[in-house]
Amino acid sequence: MAAGSASPRRRAARSTGRDDRDVREAILIATRRLLDERRFDELSVADILTAADVARGSFYFYFASKQEVLAELTRRAVALGHEAAEPWLGDPADPRAAVRHGIREGARLWRAEAPVLRAIVENWRSDPQLTDLWLELMGSFTAATAERIAADQPADPSVDTAALAATLTWLGERVYYLAAIGVEPFTDEERLVDVLTHVWTSTLPRPSAAQ
Repeated sequence: MAAGSASPRRRAARSTGRDDRDVREAILIATRRLLDERRFDELSVADILTAADVARGSFYFYFASKQEVLAELTRRAVALGHEAAEPWLGDPADPRAAVRHGIREGARLWRAEAPVLRAIVENWRSDPQLTDLWLELMGSFTAATAERIAADQPADPSVDTAALAATLTWLGERVYYLAAIGVEPFTDEERLVDVLTHVWTSTLPRPSAAQ
């Protein structure tokens, strides 16, 4: 690049009086705010441009599509979900308490990030990028759960550990989603936590006495 020249990305950022990070964050923040008000499939890139106060060219220097914006918002939300699951995944002294803690934190995360998580659940089959992303992220929870189950020595070896882990993971996704869209009885967070804790602790193998 010639001395004194700027990259297209930096020129786009300068046009708004913001640096690279500010423009990208403005787009993410604006999209997150719009998802509080309407469904993702109702949003256009033009809506995001207006809400973020950025030019169309600036948007496309950072994101190829609105789906890519949703993908980044989803990655951020799911990263918090992994943090919530860490106490149980780390071989806790009280597995039931750790499971309950993880489920409660999951419910709180879904409440806090409901617009984003509703959007990905409702749209992940509509776009190949979102499909791959959601399957990858859910697969990461499934793999971690399967590892924890295997470490605790399943009482019934006839049950496929990977399938059991996947079932529990996708069950949680569905129940949290139903709570997020206001379907009873899942809107009662305490009841939701009680029931999911019961399902998980009734299903998961107890650690062997030798552990």
